[in-house]
Amino acid sequence: METKFVRLSTILPLTILVSAYRLSVMSNASLSPLLKQATPVVVDHASGSWIHGTDGRDYLDFTTGIGVTSTGHCHPDVVAAAREQCGKIIHAQYTTVMHQPLLELTDKLGEFLPEGLDSVFYANSGSEAVESAVRLARMATGRPYIVTVQGGFHGRTVAAASLTTAGTKFSAGFGPLMSGVATTSFPHALRLGMTEDEAVDYALKEFDFLLATRVAPNELAAVLVEPFLGDGGYMAVPQRYLAGLRERTERHGALLVLDEVQAGCGRTGKFWGHQHTEGLRPDVLITAKGIASGFPISAMAASRDLMNKAWPGSQGGTYGGNAVAAAAGVATLGVIEREGLVENSRVRGEELLAGLRSELDGVSEICDIRGTGLMLGIEFGNPTANAGSEEAAEAARLAGAVQQACIDEDLLTLTCGPTGNVVRIIPPLVVTSEEVKTGTERFARAVRAVVGA
Repeated sequence: METKFVRLSTILPLTILVSAYRLSVMSNASLSPLLKQATPVVVDHASGSWIHGTDGRDYLDFTTGIGVTSTGHCHPDVVAAAREQCGKIIHAQYTTVMHQPLLELTDKLGEFLPEGLDSVFYANSGSEAVESAVRLARMATGRPYIVTVQGGFHGRTVAAASLTTAGTKFSAGFGPLMSGVATTSFPHALRLGMTEDEAVDYALKEFDFLLATRVAPNELAAVLVEPFLGDGGYMAVPQRYLAGLRERTERHGALLVLDEVQAGCGRTGKFWGHQHTEGLRPDVLITAKGIASGFPISAMAASRDLMNKAWPGSQGGTYGGNAVAAAAGVATLGVIEREGLVENSRVRGEELLAGLRSELDGVSEICDIRGTGLMLGIEFGNPTANAGSEEAAEAARLAGAVQQACIDEDLLTLTCGPTGNVVRIIPPLVVTSEEVKTGTERFARAVRAVVGA
């Protein structure tokens, strides 16, 4: 049999051609065009309150990854904990083998959880934690309906989007959505043209009317509410309204589920946003975002008795409670505690709110400057304008223009609100007084550049 030899020189060009073809195919890939970038910044590295772009500019980051990097970018304690854990084990699927960081995180988080909430389920995102809370509420009560509050944001997955009313962009175009959801009024005093007390009375009456017309009380599994609206406008939910919801859920044998994904972990100057309402205790608490300084992990906490009413095996997930994310969570909670970041959030937030109100006093295009801790919103336009009107569209245009003008001032911010007319400011909990002053001045210059004041 004749042996055939192929010259190496004929193979190499073919190999090079194949590699070049593969690279050319790969180079055609790009991020989805449906991802809308809020800024053109490409990060080279970041530290504390600052993002250093590949363009050589230093940006004061008042977005913190939408409230995620609570201890600032790349806090050395968090970096060290993650680095060390990566050298031990990265992925230990926690329903297969348990790992030490998750046990430590549970112990540490337990020091901050409301009394009685002593059982925790971990997932990757706020949406997943919200959906796990819905599953628990329906299984534990044997009831089908979840009532959400108008303006709430609870995520983008199908069930979470079904619970979200912070804007149609989160839920439109892929219906039908999950059934068994009803929405009750939010006591938005500005939009309603009422005092806060009048708005609360109105909203609670609307809740009672909902139970008389749409959701029978004996079919109500839970009320889901953010103690501070996030994407819905960055505003505190009135304390008397939250207390009223608590009273009604107890009266009707339903659960009160608090979504602390954005407001938790010190963001509002207390560790949990609902702690501003004295005596309020949820049946279920959801947290994510700031718990691990940028690593993806979320948690849903309830009492052991309540958890035991759900079906065995109904909780799980491949990546939930990841070992590296859990280690970062332990480090994050330690930093928040040791460095007094909850108190820093309160004090720096008061400075920022006072500074913004002083700098922007008399700007007629702004109808409200509000904030609690380091969760602040600046609302543009007439709050009573019809949501579909040209007046509302102009307010949204102004907010968007200011957000973009901030980039020219090397300040990063975001917009929010159902009509997009609110600029939200979310500094890291480690922000300094000097950085607050710098951010205030830059924001004021951006506003004046847009409105000509």
